[in-house]
Amino acid sequence: MDQKILSLAAEKTADGLQEFLQTVKEDDLTDLLQNQAVKGKAAGALLKAIFKGLPCSEEAGALKRLKIYSCCIQLLESGDLQKEVASEIIGLLMLEVHRFPGQLLVELANEFVSAINEGKLTNGKSLELLPIILTALGTKKENLTFGKGELSGEECKKQLINTLCSGRWDHQYVIRLTSMFNTLTCPYLFCFILFQGSRKRVLGGIIAFFNKLDQQHNEEKSDDEYLDLVTVPLDELRHVEGTIILHIVFAIKLDFELGRELLKHLKVAAQQGDFSSICPFSIALLLSVTRIQRFEEQVFDFLKSSVIKSFKDLQLLQGSKYIQNLFPHGYCISTMILEVVNNSVHSWDHVTQGLVEFGFLLMDSYGPKRIPDGKTAETSSGLSRMPNQHACKLGADILLETFKIHEMIRQEILEQVLNRVVTRASSPISHFLDLLSDIIKYSPLVLQSCSSKVIETFDYLSFLPVQTVQGLLKAVQPLLKVSMSIRDSLILVLRKAMFASQLDARKSAVNFKVLGSLSSSQCSQSIGVSQVHVDIHSRYNSVANETFCLEIMDSLKRCLGQQADVRLMLYEGFYDVLRRNSQLANSVMQTLLSQLKQFYEPEPDVLPPLKLEACILTQGDQVSLQEPLDYLLCCIQHCLAWYKSRVVPLQQEEEEEEEGFYQYLDDMLESITNRMIKSELEDFELDKSADFSQSTGIGIKNNICASLVMGICEVLIEYNFFISNFSKTKFETILSLFMCYKKLSDILNEKSGKGKTKMASRTTDSFLSMKFVSDLLTALFRYTSIPTSVEELGKKEKGKNISLLCLEGIQKILSAVQQFYQPKCHQFLKALDATDEEEEEEVSVSQRAAFQIRQFQRSLLNLLSSQEEDFKSKEALLLATVLTSLSKLLKPISAEFVQMLTWTSKICAENSCEDASFCKGMLSLLFNLHVSYKSPVSLLRDLSQDIHGHLGDIDEDVEVEKTNNFALVNLKTAAPTVCVSNFMKPLRQVGVLPLPNTESWNLLLVSPGVSAPHRNSEKYGKTGEAVWFTSDPSMLFVYFVCTGK
Repeated sequence: MDQKILSLAAEKTADGLQEFLQTVKEDDLTDLLQNQAVKGKAAGALLKAIFKGLPCSEEAGALKRLKIYSCCIQLLESGDLQKEVASEIIGLLMLEVHRFPGQLLVELANEFVSAINEGKLTNGKSLELLPIILTALGTKKENLTFGKGELSGEECKKQLINTLCSGRWDHQYVIRLTSMFNTLTCPYLFCFILFQGSRKRVLGGIIAFFNKLDQQHNEEKSDDEYLDLVTVPLDELRHVEGTIILHIVFAIKLDFELGRELLKHLKVAAQQGDFSSICPFSIALLLSVTRIQRFEEQVFDFLKSSVIKSFKDLQLLQGSKYIQNLFPHGYCISTMILEVVNNSVHSWDHVTQGLVEFGFLLMDSYGPKRIPDGKTAETSSGLSRMPNQHACKLGADILLETFKIHEMIRQEILEQVLNRVVTRASSPISHFLDLLSDIIKYSPLVLQSCSSKVIETFDYLSFLPVQTVQGLLKAVQPLLKVSMSIRDSLILVLRKAMFASQLDARKSAVNFKVLGSLSSSQCSQSIGVSQVHVDIHSRYNSVANETFCLEIMDSLKRCLGQQADVRLMLYEGFYDVLRRNSQLANSVMQTLLSQLKQFYEPEPDVLPPLKLEACILTQGDQVSLQEPLDYLLCCIQHCLAWYKSRVVPLQQEEEEEEEGFYQYLDDMLESITNRMIKSELEDFELDKSADFSQSTGIGIKNNICASLVMGICEVLIEYNFFISNFSKTKFETILSLFMCYKKLSDILNEKSGKGKTKMASRTTDSFLSMKFVSDLLTALFRYTSIPTSVEELGKKEKGKNISLLCLEGIQKILSAVQQFYQPKCHQFLKALDATDEEEEEEVSVSQRAAFQIRQFQRSLLNLLSSQEEDFKSKEALLLATVLTSLSKLLKPISAEFVQMLTWTSKICAENSCEDASFCKGMLSLLFNLHVSYKSPVSLLRDLSQDIHGHLGDIDEDVEVEKTNNFALVNLKTAAPTVCVSNFMKPLRQVGVLPLPNTESWNLLLVSPGVSAPHRNSEKYGKTGEAVWFTSDPSMLFVYFVCTGK
């Protein structure tokens, strides 16, 4: 029969098909369709032919169609159909819905509503038809029988929706029904739901429901009652969430009380730690609500406070096992917000704007602050960041990820970042420059569409501080490699700035030309995909880039006739240029050589060897530095050393030509060195009789000359050290140069008093490189044990022996690395291990830190085992401080951490020392380790007993049993001032022990913990009046410290 139906359907007219189907019974027709659909044999073609032969214009045909629809709905819900067959059937049913008469649409819709309310649907697949049916019903203008009366099609639709919403949905239909309402575009439905009954309960239920779904998708498995919902595709879930958010916001616009209820509900949930309410869905909802002006400020304030509180809590949790045990379950709101950013890709345009505003709000509120002396506070990295810094970084991450995902909002983000860079130049803007750099690095080619805004920003370069210009132009460097228009515009602006009337403008231009264009152009290299996010499909023109670099060099040569500040920046940048662009070495070195010749005395007998007078500009009473000769020599020294070590070995073919080039500079520096040693201070007119006051022109001139001479000595010391090969002659030369430096330094200190002039701070800017200092210290302290004669000499000169100075240096280095270079701690520790070879297995930070800890543990044990009169308390305290710094690198769950805790406990328990500072340091270390590993209750109890035993009770009649849990705690070290600040810290952090006022503290005095004879006395109160003392052992220590009992 199926073949006959298909053959009749293939005819030009449908008359034959209609006549045949009129003779077929409904049950036979539905059985045929069911068999074909289950077998998957041309079910779609058969259904299409049946619809062609059953026109709705005839009542019999329409009724048979209704029967076919009911059959198809049952088939779809049975789950027996193949996915392709089911999709084809649904598509055909959707196409034919609008042909139904209005009354049959009412019946068909009622059938759906009844099945939903009664829970008869199996998988809800057929629900895709319901919105089409309701939409078709709404177009019917005639009156239709509905219940006991007659209604128009639109009114019937509303009644059906109300009936549907008044019933209780099975949880497995929720997503599909919500999708249906999205199709119907009926926000009034959500208004109806939200306006009825308890708003708090409805909002809480919606938030909790979608939070549960999100969690299940994240976990990718679940075995609870919501298991079936996990099968909902993620894209569909996100679109549904977006629709729900839109409709709730629409309802809030109609009734502001609903918005206030939402905020109240989430604030209470945040305070109570209700993680089912603070979730990505609720955050997205709040960000959408910010589009309503009345709630914008309130929502952002709540989100800001939630973010900063989350980071503060996280900081406390990371540092204390005690707090982790008290609050084992925490939530990270930053992760949730970034999840909202990722979810917003699903057409959440109503959330995107709120994300952008919130990102900038976090960066504006928690960015770096300017400290009183005018400098910007350092921003640490990694775990050492403070909550404010984490909040600022979160804002930057929000904006960066939003920029990556949403093309339409990129222009706005870029404009706002650039506007802040330009308009807030007087405030620290490093965080915005970092964000700009990340945006450009992500995809410089994408930003070519925003090139006009970037070019417009260049016009303000002359008015910005040098540091801001440096950061801005460093950030846009990737754009210069892919956009000729941006590069040309920038070069034009910088050419003008190099000869502008403002000194800062010229400094900015020179700074960029050196540190920016030249150092990053890399004229001999091509751009790889590692330098830009997207592939560049055109070959990079290295010849054109080299020409560009040489053109810049030509412009820079003309800057050598400008002010000292401009020249100084040029000298500071040339070394970086040379390291990155070896092909420019000849041009750079020739430029430096020509500049040095202007101040060099070529005659070997002339003293001094340099024309210092030519370095100083005198205009009437005004005296200023014209040529920073010390910086010029420093630049030459570094460039020459690099050139000889890197370039010369690779240029064997041109050895003769190149040898004369660098040998000439070597000879000049050698000659300057020899003649500087022979020169006396009188040759520079800088003896003790010279005027060094800052109030006269002569005094200012002499200060400038002294600064130049001292800087030149430092440069020559480093130069001779690296070419010395540890020869005795060269080291004598170095000592002679140092003595010249020291004589002049002593004169300046004597003349200027104790740092009252600018010169005092000027001399602190040393020209000695970190490599020189490192190599020199390594050479000086190669021996494993310091000779007694050296120790005594150091103590006589500086009041501190060499060991103490070394320990101070180690302690400061460890602090600096952990504070400013946290991500590089592993490299630092690896470099410390001189015996370290390339291991096959990666050694963890904890293992490397433990290796260093063991060295200092041995040193401390040696000190503690010495005689009492030989005990060196300062060294012991420094060792304790070093151990504290290193212990912060251990993971609390590692075996190395447990060993450190065990060792520290043993030291505190078995070693007695009357030095209060050392005792405080060791007990602080013990307590910090203990708190990070487990609850400090037992430790507090033991310490409290020891302290109480040594200090005694305020009531002389009370006998105190002395304990000896920790030998470090004795009569001299048991004073409360030694320990209270450290031990109360974790208690304050969790709010367990806010410092009480006098009235509340009096309650602690009534305690059943006193001895039995006093329990019912007038002084101590009745038994049982207070249980604080004995019920909470963690408070014993505080009780003893504050009351003496």
